[in-house]
Amino acid sequence: MAPALLFSGGASYHRNLFATRGGVSIFMLPLLWLLLTPLPGSDRETAGPAQLRFGIEVAQKGLWQEARFRFEKAVELNPDSAQAQNDLAIALEQQGEFEKARAAYEKALKLKPGDVYIQQNYDLFREADDKRNRKSKKRP
Repeated sequence: MAPALLFSGGASYHRNLFATRGGVSIFMLPLLWLLLTPLPGSDRETAGPAQLRFGIEVAQKGLWQEARFRFEKAVELNPDSAQAQNDLAIALEQQGEFEKARAAYEKALKLKPGDVYIQQNYDLFREADDKRNRKSKKRP
């Protein structure tokens, strides 16, 4: 029943049903407990990879803002994940946030030195970034 609270109409209805004039009704306490208790599978071990998977799905569709959001969440949930840092770097690069992308790639390599895929992504990024920088210096 608690998922109904996710809908705006349902949340308003439940709030009016259980609220009292002087404070919170005793019937509201079990509902609050249900809402504040983490759902199974919502811990850091499973939430981070789920964010990564969804981020990759939306990135493949070209939805880079959503992908970036998901990768940032994955990094927040697991800051020591080299994969999350790498994926975030790719999204940042796609959005033109080159300094932030460089920092994320470097952090990913620091977390997992010698990872072939991260190193390859970083090398391609640096090559493209160097070209961009040379072109911007040539412009008057």
